[in-house]
Amino acid sequence: MDKTKLEIIGISYSQSQSGAYALILGEAGEKRRLPIIIGSFEAQAIAIELENMKPSRPLTHDLFKNFAETFNIIINEVIIYKFSEGIFFAKLICFDGTKEVEIDSRTSDAVALSVRFKCPIYTYESILETAGIILQDEKTEPSPEDINEEKKPVEDGEFSQLNIIELKEMLSKAISEEAYERASKIRDEINKRKGKKK
Repeated sequence: MDKTKLEIIGISYSQSQSGAYALILGEAGEKRRLPIIIGSFEAQAIAIELENMKPSRPLTHDLFKNFAETFNIIINEVIIYKFSEGIFFAKLICFDGTKEVEIDSRTSDAVALSVRFKCPIYTYESILETAGIILQDEKTEPSPEDINEEKKPVEDGEFSQLNIIELKEMLSKAISEEAYERASKIRDEINKRKGKKK
């Protein structure tokens, strides 16, 4: 199965979950994005390393890296290999100079370690198709319906009252506004309905 390389696009504060953040991964050189909800500790660990900040004492992920390097273990790559019920699964591909070993990991921890080991992050096309969202190139003039929708936003619990076409329009709008967390919820609702039709 071919892997697709991802890069870290950014981290934004979650509007709906207190203390949570949206980690945005992007397909290298393309417009697809993979939004992943992560905790504040992991968001801080990723941001600190991306900004080249050095805490006075090692954070947990720094300690893990120091421990691994002391015993000549490196992480060659991170693979986000599964997406199920809104949860991403990742593994660390480690090497000790003799053998390669796969270690299961939370995706947020895997990304925090990948920035420390300067190793690539990969996923599979099937995950990008299921959980990815595509950035729109052009902004079109809003229609009267769009303007009305802006005046009375649809709450997440009201997705069930919308049809697939309306959901896809909402998804495009959320992506154009870079509201990735909302876009991921709409995407999940669309995927849930597609699953029911099978």
